[in-house]
Amino acid sequence: MTVSNVILVHGAWADGSNWAKIIPLLTAKGMTVTAVQLPLTSFEADVAAVGRAIALAQGDVVLVGHSYAGAVIGEAGNNPKVTRLVYIDAFAPDAGESAGSLFGQFEAAPLNDEIRPDAEGFLSLTPKGIATLFAQDLDPIEQAVVHATQGPINGAALGGTLTQAAWRTRPTFYLIGTEDLAILRVDQERMAKRMNATIQHVASSHMPMLSHPDIVTDFIVQAAA
Repeated sequence: MTVSNVILVHGAWADGSNWAKIIPLLTAKGMTVTAVQLPLTSFEADVAAVGRAIALAQGDVVLVGHSYAGAVIGEAGNNPKVTRLVYIDAFAPDAGESAGSLFGQFEAAPLNDEIRPDAEGFLSLTPKGIATLFAQDLDPIEQAVVHATQGPINGAALGGTLTQAAWRTRPTFYLIGTEDLAILRVDQERMAKRMNATIQHVASSHMPMLSHPDIVTDFIVQAAA
């Protein structure tokens, strides 16, 4: 049975505008789309924001998470309305793990050197980090928009652990960006295989929603079907 409700969840250093090219494409295919705005203040607050969106959905849901949001959908996706999970260049923790604990096991990603904390522990990316390591396949105007709209994330949110991993009990799909310099391909492959996910690759930076929207859309539609 095809699922017609899609909930899109952005990652760290992002907001709902990251899905601006995806939303009209999914809508044109007859899908009902919601893009959650994560507060990025804590893992619990982010999971709660997704939970509110799920509660409002009329029927079953395909839950899509990018980057840090892979951890968020892994927890929020335990809601019985969620029948499919889609990970896009995303962390995929198991129960008792967090995005941060996985990150500590990964190959050192070049993006790490361009992360800057503020006095309250919120992390942001430098313009150089976005232009050369986060969204290097976007044009300079789009890179400037990504930088201007980035959501700084409370570093503690990355330590939020899953109580139960939704991917253990649901069909799961994983789109791997082969040119990703934020979460390297080798680490994405490892997570996707552990989940026994349906895997597809795209020659993209960490932001395939903006650089390859047609491929991302078709992948979500495949999951929904």
